[in-house]
Amino acid sequence: MTLSAAEFGARQHAGGKALPEGRMVIDPESGGDLLEVSMGPHHPSTHGVFRMDVALDGERIVRLKPVFGYLHRNHEKLGEEHSYLASMPYTDRLDYICSLTNNWAYALAVEKLVGQEVPERAEYLRLIVGELTRMQNHILSVGFLIQDMGASGTPLMYGFREREKILDLFEALTGSRMMCNYMRFGGCRVDATPEWLDGVRKVVAGMPAFADEFERLLCTNEILMARTQGVGVLRPELAVSAGVTGPALRASGVNYDIRKVDRYGIYDRFDFKVPLGEHGDVYDRFMIRLLELRQSIRILEQALKDVPGGPVMDPKAKIRNFRPKPGEAYGRIEAPKGELGFYLISDGTGNPYRYRVRPPSFVNLTVLEDMCLGYSVADVVLILGSIDIVLGEVDR
Repeated sequence: MTLSAAEFGARQHAGGKALPEGRMVIDPESGGDLLEVSMGPHHPSTHGVFRMDVALDGERIVRLKPVFGYLHRNHEKLGEEHSYLASMPYTDRLDYICSLTNNWAYALAVEKLVGQEVPERAEYLRLIVGELTRMQNHILSVGFLIQDMGASGTPLMYGFREREKILDLFEALTGSRMMCNYMRFGGCRVDATPEWLDGVRKVVAGMPAFADEFERLLCTNEILMARTQGVGVLRPELAVSAGVTGPALRASGVNYDIRKVDRYGIYDRFDFKVPLGEHGDVYDRFMIRLLELRQSIRILEQALKDVPGGPVMDPKAKIRNFRPKPGEAYGRIEAPKGELGFYLISDGTGNPYRYRVRPPSFVNLTVLEDMCLGYSVADVVLILGSIDIVLGEVDR
């Protein structure tokens, strides 16, 4: 059974209703037959409930349409119905692997809105948990990418082993391993003990050996190089015009890191480099995360040398009857997956008039078709994995 070019185009804009599996369509360009296949919505390589409608010429991708919305939770509308503080635990559920950086971006936006200061010690704690979050995200991202390639679970298990050490630290500090709800407007919810900081130093001290082990295991593996080099190339011009950020942008050679651009928090006090790729392929996106892991270790080593004393909450910070003056603010950070921003409009009440999230996973996903055209079905799984999405912030 076939479709005309016009019927195929109408199908592509019909709100994502999938064709029956394996249905044939006519390629409008060549007049040949294409096979349309729906990958998902429960495919394990999609890192959540996500679907890709792909049109195939043999094994070659000629069209790809991302379809999402299965996990929509009405996050932004809930933010307009709840108080500013009540939205903080909801941010944990965006990128549920990186709840602490979600907290930080939202806290930064509210602090901009009201002109709130943050104590010195709280800035250090925010940076420490933020970089620990980046490390565990990149470790998992690399492990999942290798598993998507069809390799054994060894790299992923190595990654989980190291991530457990970081999650144990999060639990000791915040009471939760993943949904930490730690930041507050004007500081942090609880202080860190000297024993906790010593535990961080111990974990960070062991990370270079793990990074060496990971790189020896993976970076020069012939199969990995053959499957990833020259695959899923993202040109820097397209990356910039599409608003791609984070490791995916820097892998294409674009030197843009909000930690360097905005110097939010206390990042201007520390010496670290921004790794850049040259080709913008899957291999570069893989390598950028390993290199950023080492830079996070470098930042943490500097920050842990002299964490100042003092309060972790500004005593002037309002908790009850928090009603910002009418105005608007946008706060953003360099989250592990890219630019995470919150745009807030206050009308003087206890709830935001407008609450909008700028999630890196959603924006980075918009170039998926451009990165997949001309490659095989097996390559698509790797290309998607190299973007490193979490459906919690794609479907808000």
